[in-house]
Amino acid sequence: MAELHALVGPGPHRRDRLIELLHQLNDHHGALFERHLVALAHEMKLGMAEVAEVASFYHHFETVRDDAVLPAVTVRVCDSLACAMAGGVALRDRLAGLLGPDARVLAVPCVGRCEQAPVAVVGQAPLPHADEAAVLAQVAKRVLRHEDADDDGLFDPAALAPCAITSSTRSAIVAVSPAYVGYAAYRRRGGYRLAAALASGERDGESVLAAMTNSGLRGLGGAGFPAGRKWQIVRGFEGPRLMAVNIDEGEPGTFKDRTYLERDPHRFLEGMLVAAQVVGIASVYLYLRDEYAGCRELLARELALLQADPPCALPAIELRRGAGAYICGEESAMIESIEGKRGEPRLRPPYIAERGLFGRPTLEHNFETLYWVRDIVERGPQWFSGFGRQGRQGLRSFSVSGRVREPGVKLAPAGITLRELVDEFCGGMAEGQQLYAYLPGGASGGILPASLADLPLDFDTLQPHGCFIGSAAVVVLSQQDLARDAALNTMQFFAQESCGQCTPCRVGTDKAAQLMAAPVWDHDTLDDLGQVMVDASICGLGQAAPNAIRCVQRYFADEVAAGTSNQKESQR
Repeated sequence: MAELHALVGPGPHRRDRLIELLHQLNDHHGALFERHLVALAHEMKLGMAEVAEVASFYHHFETVRDDAVLPAVTVRVCDSLACAMAGGVALRDRLAGLLGPDARVLAVPCVGRCEQAPVAVVGQAPLPHADEAAVLAQVAKRVLRHEDADDDGLFDPAALAPCAITSSTRSAIVAVSPAYVGYAAYRRRGGYRLAAALASGERDGESVLAAMTNSGLRGLGGAGFPAGRKWQIVRGFEGPRLMAVNIDEGEPGTFKDRTYLERDPHRFLEGMLVAAQVVGIASVYLYLRDEYAGCRELLARELALLQADPPCALPAIELRRGAGAYICGEESAMIESIEGKRGEPRLRPPYIAERGLFGRPTLEHNFETLYWVRDIVERGPQWFSGFGRQGRQGLRSFSVSGRVREPGVKLAPAGITLRELVDEFCGGMAEGQQLYAYLPGGASGGILPASLADLPLDFDTLQPHGCFIGSAAVVVLSQQDLARDAALNTMQFFAQESCGQCTPCRVGTDKAAQLMAAPVWDHDTLDDLGQVMVDASICGLGQAAPNAIRCVQRYFADEVAAGTSNQKESQR
């Protein structure tokens, strides 16, 4: 109890702060020792089983016996698709033999830096384009956190749209913590004028809502629900109303939110304040994935500056920290996690717009959706809707990784094709690589062949082909890759990240991964598993997991047929 109080202070501690307190213990001691969990349960007047079941749910919490001896440093190597394609698995295996007994190497799912593959994380410090020498040097220096960044950066993608936001190559120097637009710089360049005008009555909330609706902006976290319509629905329920902002960017292949946040946090925060004023929000909870340690430090610092010198009245704002659970990207699972519980999706109805966080009407938004609010209102809805190709409207931030010359975040017109995206924004395919296939929507969005590289990439255009755009995470494969390997990588990810609440997903993803590892697929059993997962899973994880299976069966049947799967393997 003395150790607990010295770290987190005496109670009372709110029940919804359980995960935050577990983070403090885990950060300070390197793990969750049993004695501290017992003390925390007593302090919060919770059953030990309740504390233990929360701690055991999240990947970034490690519960150990009181006599456990911990390694001095932990090196995490990403094994999700982009990093696996760039040699991450081999790097992990080599590091395990090179590092001494005071360090350990762990394979981890996507850390949100796919354009910098392969990525290793030493402590909380990411190493882009990692190799053995860089990792060993970082471990020797014991540099375990991000470096500080300049807060007077210049960043205004709306003024340059469409454009390549970032372009990462092995030969380029990659800043882990790039210069960003801090609070003073943002205010100096006109920031928060819209939020202040709205608060003072100089700007009408109805005109802002109309601009959002007329722009055609849809949720950019994957679901694509019209943003203006969502504002109308939530403000129709009796208050107090809350807001939950989803920055748990865990979809393999996705890194757009991190890219914008670490360069321009206040444009997002102003969009959040505008939405809060129009909808009538009492409190805001920002849920940031734990892998983004540098973003967390930056956002906490800039929030403090905003709250110390606010341009207008602010709602209560809390920054909450995820703990390594992809499922918490699902809106109701995120809400459960903010409430200090296991991140298990809720059954619906009721929907969270009516009964969400703490049982109150809740406006849930992805980070990037709020990021564009200021520009849409100030530049006019026609500015946003004026972009587009092939009959589509708006801008899309594509996270592009894989076999392209210049991976990164590309702000491109909605409806652009994969071929156009690669040629116009990514410098073409990487040297010696030819387009073979691509994932248009990350791990859950399916896989398409090069013959379908001229389809428009946008909401509602890919479903007839067994895919969807989701969060616009594009992973490009070449002739040296196998679609079946990509599909297996995604299914292994889903099996690891399933929350386990429903049997179709928990058992189906694991069984499917086993079957997909066979040289020749058992198509009848995979079809049966896929149908059950789609029909009976509680949330989108299990419902979308079979997409990659079905795409391989539909477009790459030769890779999983008897006697035909080894020819390409021998050429790689």
